[in-house]
Amino acid sequence: MACRLSTIPITHRILVENHTLKNIDIHIRDPFVLPILAEQKYYLFGTVGAQAWTPSASAIDYYTGTDLQNWEGPFAGFRPPAGFWADRNFWAPEVHAYHGRYYMFASFKADGARRGTQILEADTPQGPFVPISAGPVTPRDWECLDGTFFLDANDQPWMVFCHEWVQVGDGEIYAVRLSEDLRSAVEPPHVLFRASEAPWALEINSKGRIGYVTDGPWLHRLANGALIMLWSSFSTGGYTVGVAKSTTGDLLGAWQQVPEPLYAGDGGHCMVFRSFDGQLWLAVHRPNQSPDERPYFIPLREDGSSLQVVG
Repeated sequence: MACRLSTIPITHRILVENHTLKNIDIHIRDPFVLPILAEQKYYLFGTVGAQAWTPSASAIDYYTGTDLQNWEGPFAGFRPPAGFWADRNFWAPEVHAYHGRYYMFASFKADGARRGTQILEADTPQGPFVPISAGPVTPRDWECLDGTFFLDANDQPWMVFCHEWVQVGDGEIYAVRLSEDLRSAVEPPHVLFRASEAPWALEINSKGRIGYVTDGPWLHRLANGALIMLWSSFSTGGYTVGVAKSTTGDLLGAWQQVPEPLYAGDGGHCMVFRSFDGQLWLAVHRPNQSPDERPYFIPLREDGSSLQVVG
């Protein structure tokens, strides 16, 4: 979830009822697409745009569609139960299938509680998703966000997440090994890299705070077995997606930054998915300025050592 550099007021979400929504109608940040082959249907999750920066939040929604252009929704994916620890910044939901169930990784925050990634569980991608631990899996004294799921070669679950630049100045990306049931971390987190290591990343000044941003890590295993990570920060092109490569093919790296970004069109917080026809797609929100953010899908191809935008 990128920092907001604009101060444009946020408008209320407009619900378009009883007909199909286009991508331009859907005000979300941090889009995440879950293809369900048995249904021939895509599930689109994301941060509710109208609640992204408000002092309270109440929803994580999703949409469904068959062609990445026409959608039904929004439908309720998560509503906080009584006593839930967070009351704002319901950010960057991802939904992953694991051991026959579906797990949502999402970031939350409250007044007096640091932002962190909570893991939630449901029987189906429709939810309702319910928390499986008393609080975030990320360290309680860290400002963290954008946890994503990764299974290593031994089927050991991990979460990769950002230690926020607002706390450390130079944003960091960490990996933490999870318990088999995803309810807790089982060892201290490992730092993978820092934002300033990318030649394309620029230092920003937001509300007097200066630093380098890390957002939205996403792991992708190439056909040749190489492991890369897509992640977001800021460049001369605005909000930007860059690529890092594991020199060992393992999650703990070492990690090297590709000098040129993958996408620098003021769009980011990405993930990669494959459509039912086999095409690889990059999902981002674009532009980054509120309240203009919309889901945006860009075709990709593998070039043997990384990913490239098609066209």
